[in-house]
Amino acid sequence: MFFERMIGRSFEQGLATIREETGKTPPPDFKEAVRHALLERFTAELQPIKDIATLLQALNTSVCVATSSDPIRAASSLAMTGLDHFFTNRVFTASMVKNGKPAPDLFLHAASALNTRAERCIVIEDSAYGLIAAKAAGMTAWHFTGGGHFSQGYAVQPGIARDRTFTAMSAVLAEAKALSLA
Repeated sequence: MFFERMIGRSFEQGLATIREETGKTPPPDFKEAVRHALLERFTAELQPIKDIATLLQALNTSVCVATSSDPIRAASSLAMTGLDHFFTNRVFTASMVKNGKPAPDLFLHAASALNTRAERCIVIEDSAYGLIAAKAAGMTAWHFTGGGHFSQGYAVQPGIARDRTFTAMSAVLAEAKALSLA
């Protein structure tokens, strides 16, 4: 399924997959049309994940977003959900690095920008490509399975390495408290 293979990858990686598998290049306005349709849907439906604001407020450590989304989509999503103030100047996108997920580049870039060693980072990730990238970067990978795409049939294969799995942000908060991160 194309949807499953694209979660956690950049739009450019998706375009490359389309070209490779179909031998065709989407029209020049394809990316903007997809972005427009997606942001329109987000405006109507996007909600923050339950308890994410509570988790972010409680943490006593640096946090960031390291996403395969483009900068416009990332900023729009954070603003629409009211979470943007938690990540001021700490949103990193695949457009900032040569290789997107599953390469470790994005996570390593974010850690470097926050002046943090990779082995001290915990990545909360919902995609197979993100879990692979986090482990390749030498980071702890927590798999979050409470996002809406999981209710649409998305699943990460059992063989993908992860350190813990959580279905709710309240459980992530409990673990953060146990580790003295909150």
